Amino acid sequence: MSLTDQQPLGSPFSASATAEDVVSGLDLSGRTAVVTGGYSGLGLETTRALAAAGARVVVPARRPDVARAALREVRSCEVIAMDLTDIDSVRAASAYLGTRLDRLDLLMAVAGVMATPERRVGPGWESQFTANHLGHFALACELYPLLAAADAARVVVNSSAGHTLTDIRWHDPHFRTGYDKWLAYGQAKTANALFAVHLDALGRGDGVRAFALHPGKIITGLQRGMTLQEQIDRGWVDERGKVVGDGFKSPSQGAATGLWAATSPLLDGRGGLYLEDCDVARVSAPGSPMDDGGVRAYAVAPDAAARLWDLSLAATGARPIGR
Repeated sequence: MSLTDQQPLGSPFSASATAEDVVSGLDLSGRTAVVTGGYSGLGLETTRALAAAGARVVVPARRPDVARAALREVRSCEVIAMDLTDIDSVRAASAYLGTRLDRLDLLMAVAGVMATPERRVGPGWESQFTANHLGHFALACELYPLLAAADAARVVVNSSAGHTLTDIRWHDPHFRTGYDKWLAYGQAKTANALFAVHLDALGRGDGVRAFALHPGKIITGLQRGMTLQEQIDRGWVDERGKVVGDGFKSPSQGAATGLWAATSPLLDGRGGLYLEDCDVARVSAPGSPMDDGGVRAYAVAPDAAARLWDLSLAATGARPIGR
């Protein structure tokens, strides 16, 4: 993958496409998907759409009882316990899936947190970097043998336009010298994009392709770390919590790009790309407004992706890929 590959492909879908639009007419019978965060917000829409198209869906959940209640009417769906901020929990869930599955066609990394108060997890790691990136990194590494056993597996990682806030803070990725909740979020979203770049580089020989994406602006449980007043001040919602900001999508529209990444034949033979609005995103200029779209060059840089991979592998002790 190079920057020249970051060009729209002329997808038949657009920013207004819904999850239902993307999977309409698709038959995913016989396919198995793992969807993190698959019981709320964009993840719930993703799970419903995949299951409606015939896929078997496994939803790892930090709150399994809540997940089962949310998914009680979704057929061919199994909930298992897993906490992305606890690498031992990720490893245990992956081992369990290894006993239940002979292959994995889709890994959808949808779960995430945004702009949360400072919290330390594991050996003192910053929680947004851990939940959004390190947990998903470990999960993909541990499940890689199942992905490689599929005919053509795809890994889809929810990043965000928030990646424009900052590159990886190589000198202090865990904010030990002072915490900023928005920079922590931005770094985690850059990490999501870089993760897809290097996973694709390692996996393409086994038919495993990876993509990162910006789902759009959507009000879901992702904002639970913010107060209502913060969201009002940003022009997102009114005093009653009703969405009033320009350009916001519904949860179904927000899930569409991930589902397009998982299923579109236009992406056959491609990977390591950053997507938005059901198409490949262009590269954005440094300093351009976040809402103008596109991906910063630093978030799809292969050298930085390899560096982050090695950092993440050393931190988590996850199963190496391609070695």
